[in-house]
Amino acid sequence: MINKQAKRNTRHKRIRARVKGTAERPRLCVYRSNKKLYAQIIDDDKGVTLVASSDATDLVKKAIDKGIKKVVFDRGGFIYTGRVRSFAEATRTAGLIF
Repeated sequence: MINKQAKRNTRHKRIRARVKGTAERPRLCVYRSNKKLYAQIIDDDKGVTLVASSDATDLVKKAIDKGIKKVVFDRGGFIYTGRVRSFAEATRTAGLIF
């Protein structure tokens, strides 16, 4: 029997095979712990984290200050529901374009 973490890792590998962040469209990577949700905006070409935060509006504010408006969403193997979905919608309404 495969546990939840192994299933998430499989989904995450499948997503990361297709989703890649560039300088024009960096990757918005989300990690969901039991208590919080963390997000980073990453340029995969350089291998650099551009912005990191656990608050959607704070993340968008920092990203817009750095000139980032378009991103690629990486849900990190988590199912697009609940906190992950509400975080994505909050970043969209705050001004990021997926």
